[in-house]
Amino acid sequence: MAEAALYPPIKAFLEAQGYAVKGEIGPCDVLALRGDEPPVIVEIKEQLTLALILQAVDRLTMAPTVYIAFRAGKGYSASWRTRRKQVTALLRRLGVGLLTVSSRNRVEAVVDPAPYRSRLSERKGQRLLKEFSERVGDPEKGGSASAIRMTAYRQDAIRCARLLKDAEALKVSVIRDQAGVDRAGTILRDNHYGWFERVRVGHYKLTPRGVSEIDGWQSALC
Repeated sequence: MAEAALYPPIKAFLEAQGYAVKGEIGPCDVLALRGDEPPVIVEIKEQLTLALILQAVDRLTMAPTVYIAFRAGKGYSASWRTRRKQVTALLRRLGVGLLTVSSRNRVEAVVDPAPYRSRLSERKGQRLLKEFSERVGDPEKGGSASAIRMTAYRQDAIRCARLLKDAEALKVSVIRDQAGVDRAGTILRDNHYGWFERVRVGHYKLTPRGVSEIDGWQSALC
């Protein structure tokens, strides 16, 4: 079994820190003891998997210090290479540690188990509430994989574009007042969608792209 090849380097790593180590004790892949300290459990898999994480969470009912261990490096655990930051954040939230074993059997303690204290980002929370309050209706189905989101910002851009559709050019203040979009000036200037073009200071018109694309959003604000 591939996982068994990880046991010798993990055992040596723990023994170097003064632990007595034995494999396959009860349901645990590795159990380590040092003096009167609580036991350390290590669950091993060749690759990082959800099953390995769930296994470690289950072991937290048996001991306060639980690690997962897997191979890391080129050719191993692609999910670890691409999502390292998210994985370590998840493990810290769960109170689970992480050992990685290189192709040369070098063991690294990436995360040590510790009680997790959640730190909320007030800025991110306020951003969510702002988007919720400003978005008109409920145009997006939760869980959809659409690459184009009907955000409150896009809704405001559509309002500005609709007003310009039949006009040669309009002043920003006119667009803001008639479309009811307080941030019209920013939307027109930043032009994220390529819909708007400044014809002179403070005046905008639709680009050819804006003219062609705005018809596809006719029912967006109904």
